[in-house]
Amino acid sequence: MTRQNPPPGPSRPRRRVTPALGLFLLAPLVAEYLLGNIAIDQLAGLLVLAPMYGGGALLIREVTRRAGRGWPTMFLLALAYGLLEAGLLDQSLFNPSYLGYDFQTTAHVPQLGVSAYYALLFLIGHTVWSIAVPIALVESFTPAHRTTPWLGRFGLAVTALVFVAGSGFIFYDHQVTEDFLPERRQLLGTAGLILLLIVVAFLVRRSRQRPATGRPAPDPWLVGGVAFLAGSLFWRIPEDRNGVALGIALVLVLAVVVLRWARRPGWDARHRLALAAGAVLTYCWFSFTIPPMLGSTGRTDLIGNAVFAAAAVLLLLAAGRAVRTGRARRADRPAPAPDRS
Repeated sequence: MTRQNPPPGPSRPRRRVTPALGLFLLAPLVAEYLLGNIAIDQLAGLLVLAPMYGGGALLIREVTRRAGRGWPTMFLLALAYGLLEAGLLDQSLFNPSYLGYDFQTTAHVPQLGVSAYYALLFLIGHTVWSIAVPIALVESFTPAHRTTPWLGRFGLAVTALVFVAGSGFIFYDHQVTEDFLPERRQLLGTAGLILLLIVVAFLVRRSRQRPATGRPAPDPWLVGGVAFLAGSLFWRIPEDRNGVALGIALVLVLAVVVLRWARRPGWDARHRLALAAGAVLTYCWFSFTIPPMLGSTGRTDLIGNAVFAAAAVLLLLAAGRAVRTGRARRADRPAPAPDRS
């Protein structure tokens, strides 16, 4: 009896490279273009931003999955990335006239030399939208390899080099164009916090196995609606100290609620995608309310916002289809071990 060869399909390297490249490009698209910070006529800037944004997101995802960790670790590393970018690379956290904008006066904290309001927006924006959302979206397309590394050692080393080079370029460019450098205490304090977050990220306990009984996970549509509402409220908090307190409370409450939901039986890829979808749809409408920091305003900006929003919706639909297909395939196989991440 002769052994038949398996049907042709994508090679293993291709299965690795495709999602990695997708995340590399999606991170800056969500972080800056879907948000509306950069207009569509500056799309070429994607090549400049991708090494920092995409390289950072890919490194965080790969290091976390290689360590066998889950989303708590990824979120802490994403927060460290937010501090790195806003505090040490483009230094928008400390610059009083970054790109000509006043990011210091609102809810100013003189002891730290930062605006509490913009510090909250920058850090949560980078943590959730620049890093976590792109990772969740791309992982939705790879259900069979969601918690496994996509890159080998060589690919990981190349990604690290690209990230360092891209970050160095952003730092250099802002030194030339902004002619600003934070105080030494601000630089050292930020670097110390980044290192602390990285250490804590790998000290958090691994997710425990969920009980087989108990209240089931909520409907994914409810999860997505809550994420959309919370994200929309977050980007509309008052621009004062009360708004900062409200924003922090909103983030903490949502984090507790999601952690409790994620421990319930039945929590799966549909719910993770729903969270990401709620965040993505928040940016879709919010982009129409702010002028771009770079690029053309007016009609060009509105057309660009519509194009990016439409592309985001199509991406969500495709991700939803991939999740449904993955669930259907698993239904035909023996029951897998509980999903803990």
